[in-house]
Amino acid sequence: MNKRRRLLIAVGVSALAAPFVSIAQQPVKVWRIGFLGQVSASALAATRVDPLRQGLREFGYIEGKNLVIEVRGANKYEQLPALAEELVRLKIDVLVVQGTPAALAAKRATTTIPIVMPSVADPVATGLVASLARPGGNITGFTYLTSEITAKRLEILKEVLPRIKRIAVLVNPNNTSTKNSVQAIEVAARSLKLELQQFDVRSVEDVEGAFSLMTEKHIEAIVVVDDAVLNINVKKIAELAAKKRLPSIGITELVLAGGLISYGMDLPEMYRRSAFFIDKILKGAKPGDIPIERPTIFELIVNQKTAKALGIKFPQTIMVQATKVIE
Repeated sequence: MNKRRRLLIAVGVSALAAPFVSIAQQPVKVWRIGFLGQVSASALAATRVDPLRQGLREFGYIEGKNLVIEVRGANKYEQLPALAEELVRLKIDVLVVQGTPAALAAKRATTTIPIVMPSVADPVATGLVASLARPGGNITGFTYLTSEITAKRLEILKEVLPRIKRIAVLVNPNNTSTKNSVQAIEVAARSLKLELQQFDVRSVEDVEGAFSLMTEKHIEAIVVVDDAVLNINVKKIAELAAKKRLPSIGITELVLAGGLISYGMDLPEMYRRSAFFIDKILKGAKPGDIPIERPTIFELIVNQKTAKALGIKFPQTIMVQATKVIE
C-alpha cells in the first residue's frame, strides 16, 4: 500500500470517528423535579417522595445520574405560596404537588412550568383545570372525588356498626377541598339517620384535643377525611382511637396503623404512577393536553386484630368485599 492510499484511509477513519467522539463527550441531561408537600419534608419521604422516585426510576430517571428532586414541605398551609415560588426560582422542569392547597399555590406561582398532581380532590370544582379530558394550562395528573369516598366510608361504618348514632368527622378546615367532603357526608348521614359532629385538626397539635372533645360528646365512631395533615398523622390518630375504644375508618395507612377499616385508593401507588405523566412531559407532551385520570380500583381493608380488641365482628357482607384482611 502506497503512502497516498494509507493517508486517505487514515483521514477517512478519523472523519468517521469524529462524530462518535463528539457524541460521547456531550453531557448527560439532568432533569430537575420539584416536589411541593403540605407537610414537612421528612414526613413526606417514605409514603410520597420515595414512591415517586421509584416510578421515575422505572422510566430511566435516576438521582445522581440524570435526575435531581428538590423537595419542599410546609409545616403550615400558609407557607405553601412561598415554597412554590422558591421551587420556581430553581428553574425546575416539572413541579409535583401534594394535594389541592399545594396545587393551588403552584398554579399561582407559575403558568409555564408543568405541574403534576398525584392526588387531588375535584380539580374542576376547585378551579385548577378547565376539564378532566382537556385540562388546558400547565396542569395534569390524578384526581379522586374525596366527597364520594368520604360518604362511602360512612356507609361502610354504618354497615359494620348498625346501632351507632353519633359519628365524629375529623377534618382540616384549612384544606379547600374539605367543604365538599363535609357536605357529601352530611347528606349520607341524613339518609342513614346518623348524627355528625365535626372536629377540626389543623396540625398535629390539635389531634389530642379533638379526641378529648369526642369523649365529652359521647362519640361512637370516627370518619377521617383525606387531608395531608391528617394522612401523615394516621399513626397518632389510630393510637388515640384505640385508647378511646373508637372504631375508625380512613385511608389505607390508618388501618395499617391500627384503625378499624380503610376505604379508598392506594395513595403511595398513585405517586409512583405519577412518573407516567412526568415522563410524557419531559419527552415533549403539553400537560394541558394530557387527560387527568381517575383511579378505577378502590381498596377495602379491615383490621381483625383491632376489631377483636373493640369487641366488633365484621358482617359477612363486608368480609366478601374486603380486598385485604389484617389478622
